[in-house]
Amino acid sequence: MAAVTECPPQLELADLLRRHDVSGPRYTSYPTADRFVEAYQGPQHLQALRQRGTAQPLSVYVHIPFCEQLCYYCACNKIITKHHERAAPYLDTLTREMDLVAGALGGPAPVSQLHLGGGSPTFLSDAELGELMARLRQRFKLLPGAELSIEVDPRTVDLTRLTHLRGLGFNRLSFGVQDFDTAVQKAVHRVQPLAQVAALMQHARELGFSSTNVDLIYGLPLQTPASFARTIAQVAELRPDRIAMYAYAHLPQRFKPQRRIAAELLPPAGDKLAMLSGAISALLGEGYDYIGMDHFALPDDPLAVAKRQGLLHRGFQGYSTQPDCDLVGLGVSSISRVGATYAQNAKTLEEYEDALNQQQLPVQRGLALNRDDLLRRAVIMALMCQGRVEFESIAASYLVDVPSYFASELTRLAPMAAQGLVSLEPGAIQVTPLGWYFVRAVAAVFDRHLQADASRERFSKII
Repeated sequence: MAAVTECPPQLELADLLRRHDVSGPRYTSYPTADRFVEAYQGPQHLQALRQRGTAQPLSVYVHIPFCEQLCYYCACNKIITKHHERAAPYLDTLTREMDLVAGALGGPAPVSQLHLGGGSPTFLSDAELGELMARLRQRFKLLPGAELSIEVDPRTVDLTRLTHLRGLGFNRLSFGVQDFDTAVQKAVHRVQPLAQVAALMQHARELGFSSTNVDLIYGLPLQTPASFARTIAQVAELRPDRIAMYAYAHLPQRFKPQRRIAAELLPPAGDKLAMLSGAISALLGEGYDYIGMDHFALPDDPLAVAKRQGLLHRGFQGYSTQPDCDLVGLGVSSISRVGATYAQNAKTLEEYEDALNQQQLPVQRGLALNRDDLLRRAVIMALMCQGRVEFESIAASYLVDVPSYFASELTRLAPMAAQGLVSLEPGAIQVTPLGWYFVRAVAAVFDRHLQADASRERFSKII
């Protein structure tokens, strides 16, 4: 697999950005969630779970929607409240969903990966987190060595809470940082000092967490290339095992909290490009490997090892080292992937609770994939994870002549090949080191729905 060892010259990257400065999916799934239909609901998901059974390990995602404070940039499904008493009834409703899912599967299914996200999972008290984990362990079989991760708002935890999380079995932490510049933090309503995060990360290492991740966002209000470079230097000094660095997508028409951000405070496109290219250069210089899109990892981290070995996977939580196993999503708005199906729970707490009060799975929409969907999913995920598509492998799995089936797509890839983003070999497509920065654009060529769509407004920019 071609590795990214250095950042391309900024002028070259800038020229390519102008050519590919379009909106597009992040491809945590294919087809993407905007293609789900309301004709697919609880009964269809129930059938998919029953057909699956408990033979193979699962990945489980649990969504905790509550947050104490509103972050203006946020596009997540969340409920802003300081009323912590709302958590207990939610956990009871969540338990009813667990019971329905476990019953449909035919008993406690083995789980190799568990992730708590939100919202802020650390909105829950220590006792509630303990109760949630106990209920999960009663209904699922968490395997020895399973990856147990949780998203952490540094403002809601202290050293004692981290110790409690470790005692519950969590072995991976993801810290939401976004930026360490005080002016930027105030502009997005998320103030958390560097010293606070540094102390938490140091304690996490002492407790034996196997991995710490830091989330960053570039393109926030009041950010400049110089200020973001300082944040990158501070993060590199903290030495997290993984870094996720996302481009801020300002879509106030879709996400109401973003209306509190004045558009004139956002950095111009040229500054965003400088932030990205500067951060990539700095992180590569600090010894991080570029995993793909917006992820970095230290060379000995399992994610970097998987990238080098061609064993990377991608799902609704992003890049992963876990085998391409089914995912069960629990909680409001969660998405499941079971076999050739996707299912998404109701997005509002009221609808979610109403379905479960009637002993029904709270699925509001989903999709049963057809043969073309499965074929294109295989191609897109190969590009996103391995950066390479082997025609022979695809042909053997789906009984198609790849050059003929994707003749128009290969034609559309020709300009990208001329730009040095992909190499079109006789029996393969190879993403180049430069092309990894634009891998979403390469994958989008094979997205039948997107290519037929007149508008991409609902997606974030490629860069």
